[in-house]
Amino acid sequence: MRVNGRRVLTGKHFMQGNIAAAEGAIAAGCTFMAGYPITPATEVAERLAVRLMEVGGVFIQMEDEIASIAAVIGASWMGKKAMTATSGPGVSLMLENIGMAVGTETPCVIVNVQRGGPTTGIPSVELQGDMVQPRRGSQGEYEIIAVAPSSPQEMFNHTILAFNLAERFRTPVFVLTDAFVGHMREEVVIPEAAALEIVDRKIPEEGFNAEYQQSFLDEDVAPMPIYGHGFRANVTSSCHDEFGGRNVTDAYALDNFIRKLRNKILKHKHEIIRYESHCEGCDVALVAYGGVYRAAEEAAREARRQGYKVGSFKMITIWPFAEEAIQELSRQVHRIIVLENNMGQMYPYVKAEAGRDADVYFLEPDILGEMHKLDDILEKVAEVAR
Repeated sequence: MRVNGRRVLTGKHFMQGNIAAAEGAIAAGCTFMAGYPITPATEVAERLAVRLMEVGGVFIQMEDEIASIAAVIGASWMGKKAMTATSGPGVSLMLENIGMAVGTETPCVIVNVQRGGPTTGIPSVELQGDMVQPRRGSQGEYEIIAVAPSSPQEMFNHTILAFNLAERFRTPVFVLTDAFVGHMREEVVIPEAAALEIVDRKIPEEGFNAEYQQSFLDEDVAPMPIYGHGFRANVTSSCHDEFGGRNVTDAYALDNFIRKLRNKILKHKHEIIRYESHCEGCDVALVAYGGVYRAAEEAAREARRQGYKVGSFKMITIWPFAEEAIQELSRQVHRIIVLENNMGQMYPYVKAEAGRDADVYFLEPDILGEMHKLDDILEKVAEVAR
């Protein structure tokens, strides 16, 4: 594939998932990446090290993941669309600064190509082991946004989506993929640049002064007074008010700080949450996300051929959790089987929202780190459909 400096490589490509994520970032307007090499995410950085130079951007290989996310935050406050890419151990190191990005309302994207763990685990074996990590890994009470691609095409599409959500809501956004999808090669169709929906940063009007005008803690998202554009703002990781003023003695200020940051996302869930449901007229729903959804989709097709009323439900937005969609699904079907390549990280959330409306079962793979076998899924369908 010839790379010629265009921002959007319109056309059909046979492309690896990690490369597709890099191209999605470029198409979304990313001009800065800082990262540290780690399997199975390194291809994202390798591609951007070349492509960012071609489109006038900057790639920096940092000394570690802590420095990487710090550089991303700094670049974002200089007005750049910024990102990093890593795997679970790298995210573990980044989490304190990710919390800072949440608290300072800094838009950025973190691609996590998950691998087997805990600790360094096996770099080359995929696992959906970090699904709750973005939601609860950093300090304090907060909300996060995370999406899960299931194909190289979605790696391109959902990386653009992640940048759009980061800019719209001034917050870090995760792309939660894994080695299976990141290293998969399939056809990726990249449309014309004019056909892409791109959200750019909202900045204040000329003459804005953050000392006198609200620039933080707005449930409808305040404009971001980025540096180098004639603006100034007090950016602090401590508890602060709507003007950036530090307040670390007042419980009311902390309450306001936390609630405004959370409500900025929770009150706009209808704009954020995405899913696909193919369960009309079904008795059983296979709920999955990421690469495992491909197994769920194929199993649903085969189960229908065998006479079972089985549909598939794809979770695209992982956080915030699609509560209302799962509740509706639970009223529609009698039984739900959750498929995950882990010991059951999203299963408790699905089960909690299903309540008494549907029986919820969990099916982990026969061997963690390998895709679910079709026969195992069909056996579980036959078991619960009796």
